[in-house]
Amino acid sequence: MSIGSALAELSPLLGDLLTTAKAEREAHGQSETHFAPMPPDAVAWPRDTAEVSAIMRICATHECPVIPFGTGTALEGHTLAPKGGLSLDMSRMNRLLAVHPEDMDCVVQPGLTREELNRELRATGLFFPIDPGANASLGGMAATRASGTTAVRYGTMRDNVLALEVVLADGRVIRTGSRARKSSSGYDLTALFLGSEGTLGIITELALRLHGQPEAISAAVCAFEDIGPAVDTVIATIQTGIPMARIEFLDQASVRAVNRHSKAGLPEKPHLLLEFHGSPAGVAEQAERFGEIAADAGGSGFRWATRSEERRALWNMRHKAYYACLALRKGAQALVTDVCVPISRLAQAVRETRADIDASPLPGPILGHVGDGNFHAILLIEPGNAAEMDTARALAARMAERAIALGGTITGEHGIGMGKLHFMQKEHGPGWGVMAALKHALDDQGILNPGKLVPDSRRKEPRGDTAT
Repeated sequence: MSIGSALAELSPLLGDLLTTAKAEREAHGQSETHFAPMPPDAVAWPRDTAEVSAIMRICATHECPVIPFGTGTALEGHTLAPKGGLSLDMSRMNRLLAVHPEDMDCVVQPGLTREELNRELRATGLFFPIDPGANASLGGMAATRASGTTAVRYGTMRDNVLALEVVLADGRVIRTGSRARKSSSGYDLTALFLGSEGTLGIITELALRLHGQPEAISAAVCAFEDIGPAVDTVIATIQTGIPMARIEFLDQASVRAVNRHSKAGLPEKPHLLLEFHGSPAGVAEQAERFGEIAADAGGSGFRWATRSEERRALWNMRHKAYYACLALRKGAQALVTDVCVPISRLAQAVRETRADIDASPLPGPILGHVGDGNFHAILLIEPGNAAEMDTARALAARMAERAIALGGTITGEHGIGMGKLHFMQKEHGPGWGVMAALKHALDDQGILNPGKLVPDSRRKEPRGDTAT
């Protein structure tokens, strides 16, 4: 490995689009959660696929690690550089390349964010529905197979990416899939790269499925006396077939946090946050049917919002819930983890997780996209407190083991990154080795986002920074 030689060869190609400045390196080596900083040796901002291809050819020659970077909002250390190398910031590849209203799809570059895309689409009557909370880049969302608050109705990135353009570790450029809505043509390479977390290739273009903007939208909040009835209401709602657009859960601790942070004024009890999409009559019927289910379970304090500013305030509160929860413990850092279970096992998973956290010394609000069985725990830790970190890791491990035992998965949307590598063998068994074989076939030098998602067969030791 010769990172210095790679940077020397990249410098005349990229000019001021390549930097070893400490501030930029540190900004690209931070995590939103508990991981220690791991800065790259340099940062580059490619402008098109040709530049990405040229960068990868040079980095492959010198065995220089390359870490794709979107907006840096991932939670499992995905964009850290444990072996140094080059952070490839895709933010300048941020154009909407084409919109095909008649086919309800579009083509974008990976640095475009979901909010930017929907602003561009506003006049078309179409929108892109995947909402992970953060204003993430679409390339990053594809690389982590993101979902979020609207997945219960619109699916995840897996369901809404039609095709990709990808640069491989050796600089080759391939296209996966097409804009056709189905295909029986060979291996599904699009699905392979979705969720690969930058370990198999660099996404440089995406064809996305779009949806019609709903004619009517209504949102609501509903309180419950206990976690159990709230989660049971979610299960009954899904099993009844009500087409919820969003159905989110906040436990009592999360409600306390958003009340303090966003002045929400909610009763300090577990809550469901809801949204309905459709025709005015359809939305009214959905809301009425849900209200009957919730009332039977003891739900109370319904607050409906049909005006757009009220709905925006509600979901802005939900999207800021992570920062609200952080503020529950001054100066805390968070170990944030998520699991996903079959909807019929959701109540058990949430109840047992809440009891587990309550029996520990750590604060740990629970919230999540429970409409598809996915929930999160935000475990608040005093920075530098090794005993609390050990406790948090033990709690997260029990969540993961419980999810597997209930027929679920160790992560519904956060991904693996560095944080959940040690659970992969238990969930996937020999399948994890197959993932490693695919990685080796496409990146035999192990230069693409090393230390993430799959075992590192090369077993190179992390090295110190070479940049000054």
